[in-house]
Amino acid sequence: MRTKQVNVLIALAAVMLFSFSCFCISRMTQTSNQLINCRNHILEFKEKMLRLKNKTERNRQELIKALSKMKYEMTQRKNMPINLVEKKMKTLGKSETASNTFEILKFFFPHLRKAGRIYPDVIIGKEKTGVSFALGISTVNRGNQSYLKQTLNSVVSRMTPSEEKDSVVIVSVADGNEDYLKSVVDMITKRFKRQLRSGSLEIISIPAFFYPNIFHVKQSTEDSGRSENWRIKQVLDFCFLMLYAQPKAMYYLQLEDDIIAKKTYFTKITDFVHNITSKNWFYIEFSILGFIGKLFKSEDLTDFVRFFLMFYKDKPIDLLLGDIFQVKMCNPGETPEKCAERNKQIRIQYKPSLFQHVGIESSLPGEEQYSKDIYY
Repeated sequence: MRTKQVNVLIALAAVMLFSFSCFCISRMTQTSNQLINCRNHILEFKEKMLRLKNKTERNRQELIKALSKMKYEMTQRKNMPINLVEKKMKTLGKSETASNTFEILKFFFPHLRKAGRIYPDVIIGKEKTGVSFALGISTVNRGNQSYLKQTLNSVVSRMTPSEEKDSVVIVSVADGNEDYLKSVVDMITKRFKRQLRSGSLEIISIPAFFYPNIFHVKQSTEDSGRSENWRIKQVLDFCFLMLYAQPKAMYYLQLEDDIIAKKTYFTKITDFVHNITSKNWFYIEFSILGFIGKLFKSEDLTDFVRFFLMFYKDKPIDLLLGDIFQVKMCNPGETPEKCAERNKQIRIQYKPSLFQHVGIESSLPGEEQYSKDIYY
């Protein structure tokens, strides 16, 4: 009996030992699987971290490249502050307000009343303002002959650094030929880069829509018709340039693209203007030829332009300039002598001339001109 009990106990112990062994083996297997899973998770996490590190590195490299590009572009802008704006009137935001300098054109030209903002098509320069003098040069294609480079060279090189700082030269390309516009831009950006950088030189282009319909119909083949259209367009070109320059400076000097400026011409002009005792002058002639070398107060330019546009189909602009004094300055019943005396006080002539006209090939195709204003 006792032996049987012992055997039962041994059997129970063996069963319990076997069960415990199975339990241990099962738990070890689960733990092993958990360890394997844990290791897999660790490896997966490590792989994700590696990918994240690589992605972060790529992002860092891309950010470095972007920052380098921005730094380069900012350096370029600093080194070459030449602002090229094409179709500027279309780039304004809704909140921006345009200068109304050109708004008077809509009174004379109905086709401009739906044009929105009137402004040059192309501007190259810093759009400098707040200076004492603006010098305007209107230029057109003269075929195989061009005087613009030597004109600009004499105008800008014969200023002192302080005079250049206090002035802006505006070249207005009044020609629809895109090749000519490109040639002017290329020449000036290469030859006069420093002046463009400083803001003392600008290039603008008059938009084609500015001109009235007479220039969109078939041009006359008659010499008289060609000459008339050329004369009318020239008046309009000058008016547009004067309106653009008006808010930039205290005084406006009209030049042409085929003249040579005398040495120290700008110093002589500034000294003469500052020493004039009368403040009632309307303009000063620094050349007696045509419209060359005429100095205006910028505040009076709008009145001059209004008068020119009233009669732009009738006469060349230099003759209209003379007529304005007959209309404005001569009182009814006044003797011609008294009127002429008053004109001398408001229409001042500087001698000798500070500009020489050198162009032989006229801006009117097929024509030549030999008139020169000799200076001494």
